[in-house]
Amino acid sequence: MKRYLVSLALMLLLSGVAAATTATSNDPHALVKNNSERMLSILREQHKQLKKKPELIYELVNEIVIPNFDFTRMSRWVLGKYWRQATPEQRQRFENEFRMLLVKTYATSLLEFIDDEFKYPPLRMKPGAKRVTVRTDVIRSGAAPVRVEYRLFNGKDGWKAYDVLVEGISLVANYRSSFAEEIRQRGLDKLIARLAEHNNKVVAN
Repeated sequence: MKRYLVSLALMLLLSGVAAATTATSNDPHALVKNNSERMLSILREQHKQLKKKPELIYELVNEIVIPNFDFTRMSRWVLGKYWRQATPEQRQRFENEFRMLLVKTYATSLLEFIDDEFKYPPLRMKPGAKRVTVRTDVIRSGAAPVRVEYRLFNGKDGWKAYDVLVEGISLVANYRSSFAEEIRQRGLDKLIARLAEHNNKVVAN
């Protein structure tokens, strides 16, 4: 269940904050809705091809999504106090490997959700707000709806996602807990090295 929830969280994060150059880029609710449907449409159209060549999903993710993540903010929150203690070089290495971990580990999970229905309850947002939470309800056949909440921040480059909660489970908090324990036991450099080794294996396979 934990793997499913994290996979779903990432799938929605990947599909929900894809690039937008239209007026919807100023509307986080429309941004999430329009681009979630855009990514799902592409996945449905290319389902057979992606099933045969899952590596093509990596290309889709890198092309449509990666420029619109706030990975620095995500990395800073995931590492917590260890981010403040890290050197600039360690921060960059961790951010690179963490980004690749999210994409490579869970990109193929996108294919598991193409038949689901997505609903987008209205957003309540104060004028001028810099942070918002956009909710999506995922309707799965024969199962209870899954509540997904996107946390987005409006910075100089527009709205970007920095966390997703699935039924109250935070993607950032999930990694923060496991990484903190590993850093305490082995150190930040060991964690980065392990992530790099894992990512290289995933790419090789």
